[in-house]
Amino acid sequence: MTAEQTQPLYEVLYCSTLAQNLPPTTVGAIVTRARARNAEQGITGLLVFDGMRFCQHLEGPRDAVDSLMRRIVEDPRHVEVRVAYEAPLARRRYTGFGMGLAESEGPDLMAGVHALDGEVALRHFLALLPSFDING
Repeated sequence: MTAEQTQPLYEVLYCSTLAQNLPPTTVGAIVTRARARNAEQGITGLLVFDGMRFCQHLEGPRDAVDSLMRRIVEDPRHVEVRVAYEAPLARRRYTGFGMGLAESEGPDLMAGVHALDGEVALRHFLALLPSFDING
């Protein structure tokens, strides 16, 4: 049995900022490496980047999501990491791809998510999904 079959799903929406000394192209390297690791751990989700800010919605077995969040918090490429929402999840939202990447047009959309907390932040993020060009 896999971890996903024995553990209920959990979701986390976090926001962070790209470290100042790094070029925005760093994000591609982050996603390439994360896709393989997350697939092994049963984690799916979407990373949205606006050139400066990240918002990432993760879902998967609780232990795997918690472990990934610890790595993200310790990753020097992310600063000002803040969990905006976390809760148990009944079923996956991201089934068409493992770990999607979308670039947000302009900073205003992600700034809006960064300013919110709790279910309001999650609803705002999910409402933006149709506007993203997602690479899965």
